[in-house]
Amino acid sequence: MKTTIEEAKENIHNDLVDNLQSLLEKNYDAEKGFKKALEDTDNPNLKEYLKFQAVKRNRFATELDKHIHDLNEKPIEKGSSAGDLHRAWIDIKTAFTNNDSEAVLEECIRGDKNSIKEYEEKLNKYNYPTEIKSTLLTQLSEIKETVHNIKKLEDLNTNWQ
Repeated sequence: MKTTIEEAKENIHNDLVDNLQSLLEKNYDAEKGFKKALEDTDNPNLKEYLKFQAVKRNRFATELDKHIHDLNEKPIEKGSSAGDLHRAWIDIKTAFTNNDSEAVLEECIRGDKNSIKEYEEKLNKYNYPTEIKSTLLTQLSEIKETVHNIKKLEDLNTNWQ
């Protein structure tokens, strides 16, 4: 039988791992989303930018994967069904719009805004160990920067034509 302290430590550990798994899943979805967006545009400059973003999300996933392994847990290996639905929506939206680049950029912004919301909720709700918190804050900052950059690109959409 576990003591109250042992049970509390186990619950804290499980909550930590669950939060990291959720963010890992979000980054798998984001990486796939950027790769999908890459397929939905013919613009070579936009393709390069989206490829860079997909690689960045792969790096985020790798960092989270390492933290989960460091906690002696097995990381999840794929994204969510919600991410699959979002990518299908990108297909539908770009099929019915005249400006594929703008539609792709809008969906990238929407996906990243959801990521920002999830990161902020998890950071505000849970007290992470210093190294993990540092990783999450850095990733959040980079996602916010991406949204800012995509908004600028969308405003300057003529650069993608």
